Amino acid sequence: MEQHMKKTILFPISDDIREKLPYYEDFATVNRHIVNQLNERKQQDWQVIHAEELIAHAESVIDDLMKKGKLRYESLGHVYGVRPTGKVERSDSDNGFNLRVSESIENQLLYFPDFDVAFTQLLYFVGNGTTWPEFQLFASSADKVKIFIEEVNHLQREMMKTTITYLVDTDNGVEKKSFEHGEKVSRVDVLIEDTMKSDIFRTIDEFFKDDGSFYKEYGLPYKRGILLYGAPGNGKTTLVRSITGSTSAPVIYWQITEHTGSYSVQEVFNTVARMAPAILVIEDIDSMPEHTRSSFLNTLDGARVRAGLFIIGTTNYPEKIDPALINRAGRFDSTYEIPSPSPEVRRNYMMKLDKKGLFNDEQLDDMTKRTGGLSVSQLNELYMSVALGFHYEGTIEYDRRIKDLQKQHKRSTKGNWEQEGSIGF
Repeated sequence: MEQHMKKTILFPISDDIREKLPYYEDFATVNRHIVNQLNERKQQDWQVIHAEELIAHAESVIDDLMKKGKLRYESLGHVYGVRPTGKVERSDSDNGFNLRVSESIENQLLYFPDFDVAFTQLLYFVGNGTTWPEFQLFASSADKVKIFIEEVNHLQREMMKTTITYLVDTDNGVEKKSFEHGEKVSRVDVLIEDTMKSDIFRTIDEFFKDDGSFYKEYGLPYKRGILLYGAPGNGKTTLVRSITGSTSAPVIYWQITEHTGSYSVQEVFNTVARMAPAILVIEDIDSMPEHTRSSFLNTLDGARVRAGLFIIGTTNYPEKIDPALINRAGRFDSTYEIPSPSPEVRRNYMMKLDKKGLFNDEQLDDMTKRTGGLSVSQLNELYMSVALGFHYEGTIEYDRRIKDLQKQHKRSTKGNWEQEGSIGF
């Protein structure tokens, strides 16, 4: 027989009980004023509803949806006169120092009429003068808040499909930044061996096709992780951009810093899990602080947290990777080395760069032979140098620049990429 909690409240907000419970009354009086204001907007039995799932992401989610016009709301006033009632901040423009006046959820009582839910960030004052913030939800039932949270998650996920989201670990916690997609990288532009390329894109396509129906059909855990490694400049970032730009799933980049800790690991994965199915990109994963690795590995092992996540890790220094990250199934399922481009790839790439037709076949063949070991980014630098010389002097000269790049390549790889030994997997 199903049992239900009784809704009887022994100390309701409406009663002033300062003589019996003075500290409770300090807390209750703020809520009483809020409920009175809400009843002026709509008379009903307003209740405080606990919803940690929403509250933990309130500022980064609700605020963003409101600013972009995705969530209809009404401001029913500001709570405290001693707290901000307006906000001036730096704009997102790259054109110098520009300011803008913007809305903020701080200190506002917000009502969402489509859901009949209200939300505010309260500050509670204590005797020694300190305060602490607390997000609070009001509705006539928990069911309304549940619907509201589900729709907020849906709206955020749809919005994130059209942007790139960066989660950056700072000394003030995890900060979220969103940017529009830049110039998309075509899969055709990915310069890796065809079999590897086919394997990677087949995996990513099947993961997001029909919400992972392949995994359900074959009884496979709906999570995937791949690690890309290789010398800098050979196209790991290009490959990642081609993956993220050719899928309709939300894409989140996690920027690891010296501030990355166990708390930020949990916050990042909780945020990303709410957007699943989604892609989480962790570039330079070898920079994970030593004291955080245990928490990170345990999180990767969690089936609930990982469900629906396709994780892409990259590193320029695979010898620094903790073997525990690779040698246990379910963390990173496949590893792919992105090597220096082959002679065929180097020739084709130089032809692709040469839109003005500066090189004849003999010059292309000569450059192909002499650029062995150079990275894709170094081939770009070679072409720019030759093009610049041609633009000013009208001649094609690449001999000196190739020698300089080869010296640079030897200095950067000595002791790292030409040594014998295991790199952990």
